[in-house]
Amino acid sequence: MKHQIVIIGAGTAGITVAAQLLLKNKGLDIAIIDPAEKHYYQPAWTLVGAGTFRYEDTERNMGDLIPKGAKWIKEYVTEVNPDQNEVKLADGTSISYDYLVAAPGIMYDYKQIEGLEETINKNGVCSNYTDSNYTWECLQEFKGGTAIFTQPATPIKCGGAPQKIMYLADDYWRKQGVRDKSEILFITPGSVIFGVEPFKSTLMKVVDRKGLQLRFFHKLVKIDGENKRAYFDIVKPYEKLSSLCYNYRDTDKEENVEGHAMIEYDMLHLAPPQAAPTFIQNSKIAHKEGPSKGWINVDHNTLQHNEYPNVFALGDAAALPTAKTGAAVRKQAPVVVENLLHVMANEKASNDSYNGYSSCPLVTGYGKMVLAEFDYEGNRDSDPLLSKFFDTSKELYPMWLLKKYGLPYMYWNMMLKGKA
Repeated sequence: MKHQIVIIGAGTAGITVAAQLLLKNKGLDIAIIDPAEKHYYQPAWTLVGAGTFRYEDTERNMGDLIPKGAKWIKEYVTEVNPDQNEVKLADGTSISYDYLVAAPGIMYDYKQIEGLEETINKNGVCSNYTDSNYTWECLQEFKGGTAIFTQPATPIKCGGAPQKIMYLADDYWRKQGVRDKSEILFITPGSVIFGVEPFKSTLMKVVDRKGLQLRFFHKLVKIDGENKRAYFDIVKPYEKLSSLCYNYRDTDKEENVEGHAMIEYDMLHLAPPQAAPTFIQNSKIAHKEGPSKGWINVDHNTLQHNEYPNVFALGDAAALPTAKTGAAVRKQAPVVVENLLHVMANEKASNDSYNGYSSCPLVTGYGKMVLAEFDYEGNRDSDPLLSKFFDTSKELYPMWLLKKYGLPYMYWNMMLKGKA
């Protein structure tokens, strides 16, 4: 079987690119490969985890979203062979292509943390990434004690998500009268809570207002779910632990010995370690060495593959040094579409305009949100139209309305239809 254009993945990136291509030329022969029956608006899972959005409203039938004119191949990809211009499927069939768009998304790699696979979504170990309804259960059942919010050392979808739920949890527990019996810790292998100003300064004010404790250079390596203990490697040398922390307080439930920490928790929310799908890691379109090993090797500005000119990639599996978000895909998709059409016309992929734009809607409480937008260089890259009316680096109610109502509407009705 052969198609002119094969798109791997019917997530945000795959559907958006297919829709935009067909709007420009409805005669294109496009196949989208994805086995999923359902498609999810994942940015709302933070709100689901805080009890202010229905999980059912984040879900649509995949068949209703595949653009008219594209063929949907409902199967798993097992191999990508760019030298033969073919993709192999789990059912044994091969699909040949003239052009490939790789948008397979990202996978959770539980094995990177000992004990995680056995305890995820139970024993008070929750994640909005995997089961946001269980996160909401954990918030409601928490009656005080130690709550840990953490993230892995790997790249992750929406880097701000692990802290957004913490801000909402703090709000919720204050309303329930249990916050004064609680210690909330944000524990990260990174060195800062957010890397871009002025958003970082705003978030540090939120941390101070809420009395949150931050611990940096701590990498989660093991979870003992039954005994509710989390184990961390401290990846930077130190004399005093407090020098790696902000608002440091000893929890009386911890042990710190020679670069290792154990903390007992009553609730633990984490982002699981994440990686490109295995079939991508094993393929020639992925980097084989270096810091981007396993991620798809594309030009950072044109999104064309650096070795195979008939291959493009975007979204979470692409080796792009920016946040992995739907907002990034919205800016990447038109660049891929324009360059792909150029290549199909035997021209150069000349659109090199993708500057690493991504955005992180940082919910800081019920009814409050900061909209952080930035580029590859770590510079603020706020939308000029929005900035005429709002300072998006401040906690604003209109930004909360954008998060809860505006962005989901735009996603389902514009972006996935190729119109945004």
